[in-house]
Amino acid sequence: MAPEKQSERTVSAGDVVRIASGNFLEMYDFMVFGYFAAAIGQAFFPAGDGTSALLKSLATFGAGFLMRPLGALVLGAFTDRHGRRAGLLLTLALMSVGIVTLTVTPGYAMIGVLAPVLVLLGRLIQGFSAGAELGNVSVYLAEIAPPGRTGFYVSWQSASQQVAVIVAALVGVALSTLLGPTQLAAWGWRVPLALGCLLVPLLFVLRRHLRESDEFEKRAAPADLATIMRQLWQARGIVAAGLGLVLMTTVSFYMITAYTPTFGKLLHLPEQANLWVTAGVGASNLLWLPLMGALSDRIGRKPILIACTVLMLLTAYPAMAWLTAEPSVVRLIAVELWLSALYASYNSAMIVYLTEIVPAEVRASGFSLAYSLATAVGGFTPFLVTWLIGLTGNRAVPGLWLSAAALISLVAILASGRRPGHRDSLAQGLGPDRTGQGTATGAR
Repeated sequence: MAPEKQSERTVSAGDVVRIASGNFLEMYDFMVFGYFAAAIGQAFFPAGDGTSALLKSLATFGAGFLMRPLGALVLGAFTDRHGRRAGLLLTLALMSVGIVTLTVTPGYAMIGVLAPVLVLLGRLIQGFSAGAELGNVSVYLAEIAPPGRTGFYVSWQSASQQVAVIVAALVGVALSTLLGPTQLAAWGWRVPLALGCLLVPLLFVLRRHLRESDEFEKRAAPADLATIMRQLWQARGIVAAGLGLVLMTTVSFYMITAYTPTFGKLLHLPEQANLWVTAGVGASNLLWLPLMGALSDRIGRKPILIACTVLMLLTAYPAMAWLTAEPSVVRLIAVELWLSALYASYNSAMIVYLTEIVPAEVRASGFSLAYSLATAVGGFTPFLVTWLIGLTGNRAVPGLWLSAAALISLVAILASGRRPGHRDSLAQGLGPDRTGQGTATGAR
């Protein structure tokens, strides 16, 4: 039975849940991997010391991000040609392969070198699917949002990720309470992954009933792959600007979520407390995202983007230096909540801004490519800062990495162009051009 035609005026909460459900699973899986990186490292990457195993595990965590640009090109072009609904179903199918692979693969002690190979393969498949998942969700929400509320609606893409952060952290707290360290390292880390596998059939049911967006259906006959790639090349200036725009989001997000439990251990803070802090960060993000998304509909995207990047540039290292001078759970909470406010406020405006400056003809592939290229860098944040701390002995060095990302994003914001015909007075909350006729201007 064909999906029911999307109404231009009515978008229910159920529509938003169905759209963002797969995004939740993707982030849940990545968070679980980040939270239990040390245990996964010992299971699949035996080494002479725990730090070496952890670095190998975090490198595998980051390797999935390297596949995202390829997934953005291939799956994003598929979505621009065959529709948002078809793209969301395909990315969910591939994502499921990734989480099931990590869940069921035996450890190194049982099957030797095949174990890390299979785990790496699973992360690469998931990274490939994730390359278009976030873009597909963001574009879909932007295209179905009522006029003047695009920022608010698109913010729920990121909000679904924060729900995943909270759920994964709470599952981690429960497991660390119920299981001892030996059990947790031996098999306990597989439990949250198995729970994610159980969600897969439900998510397929939810997405199966998605309706195609009106904007996509009203477009002329979709272009072939060669045409899409040519249009994507013509929009390369916007894609490059988008890469810079997204960098602060990816670096700060993985710093304050996936890396927090590991960073807390480096500061010799209680493991369970670190997970509670991470859950608190997810809750803080969940609060700020829709509020600042709605504010961006009223005052425009750029004022929020500029303010957040400047504040991150000026405060990230001093905050980290203050935390590491006398580490405590209270200081960790304070720093993480500050960084959370900057990340979520920035991201709420940035995501919708990126959907607005990418041409409609390649909106899914262009958005996904820009985001994935940035994530290929930002996704290695846990590995990079762990390595830098070991190299320099300076536990505040993550603040320098955050500041560098903020500086790059600030330059991209100031250089980013606008599309002709786009209503630049976003302070009026008018949202993106819904005609689908805009063309790329390139970064200026």
